[in-house]
Amino acid sequence: MSKPALGRGLGALLGTPPVQAPAVPVSSAPPPPVEGSLGEAVQRVALDRIRPCPFQPRKHFSEEALRELADSIREQGIVQPLIVRPVGQSFELIAGERRWRAAQMLGLAEAPVIVREADDRTALELALIENLQRENLNPIEEAQGYAQLIEQFQLTQEVASAKVGKSRVVVANSLRLLKLDPEVQAHVRDGRLSVGHAKVILGLANPARQKLAAERVLKRSLTVRQTEDLVAHLQDRAAGRSSGSRIAGAAAADPHLTQLQSRLQERLGTRVDLRYREGKGALQIHFFSDDDLERVLEILGVKPD
Repeated sequence: MSKPALGRGLGALLGTPPVQAPAVPVSSAPPPPVEGSLGEAVQRVALDRIRPCPFQPRKHFSEEALRELADSIREQGIVQPLIVRPVGQSFELIAGERRWRAAQMLGLAEAPVIVREADDRTALELALIENLQRENLNPIEEAQGYAQLIEQFQLTQEVASAKVGKSRVVVANSLRLLKLDPEVQAHVRDGRLSVGHAKVILGLANPARQKLAAERVLKRSLTVRQTEDLVAHLQDRAAGRSSGSRIAGAAAADPHLTQLQSRLQERLGTRVDLRYREGKGALQIHFFSDDDLERVLEILGVKPD
């Protein structure tokens, strides 16, 4: 019995919302404290007694989104209490800065809050978790939040990932974005470059080449797959190699092989070269530092001796 064709084989390979606290009318007299979902009392606190948290991982707030939230609060009230911690005679936000800013836009005098005792580490953890669960952070803010948690409190990636409910691989891949040139990071933060593009551009260690690649991606509206070819070309040029034959071979590759190679690159977060011919071939995984090698080995489940 003959073996299935490559395309068919690779084709087969490829082949409850959170409970919110009750709405609090913005213009009503202060009601008696009510119980939060964890049995915590909801209080009403003057907005001018609440200040932002210096550990807030989110740094950018869309004015348009804040106006939309303010319109919703005007109609419905602040549906979910802010989470704060006492600091002297004031309160510091742990979660809910968007609601606090929108309430300020409306000129509200007070807001419903849940007060928690929390040290700096707990405040940062809670702020990170709240933003991650709501997907409020852009990729660079998320990476900076992980880095702050790890560096400020001397945590390992394993401990930090456990605290925020993410796998170590997710945290490690996120932190790699901070190795991008600041201009390229800005493109990712503002949504002009996707994380997929950014992971490919990370294959270039030189900041100038990273910026060059990003500029070409934006100017030519390149896909992630096209960005892979661009980065490979820049790597070859930097090494003094001719890339013509390799690019020609890639263009003629089996589409299933190309797709599998792209999926491997996305999973491993680095450049991968996959060659196949009549049941034989080679898989080449690139890394660009000792830390990068350790990260790839961990994804593959290999522990270095």
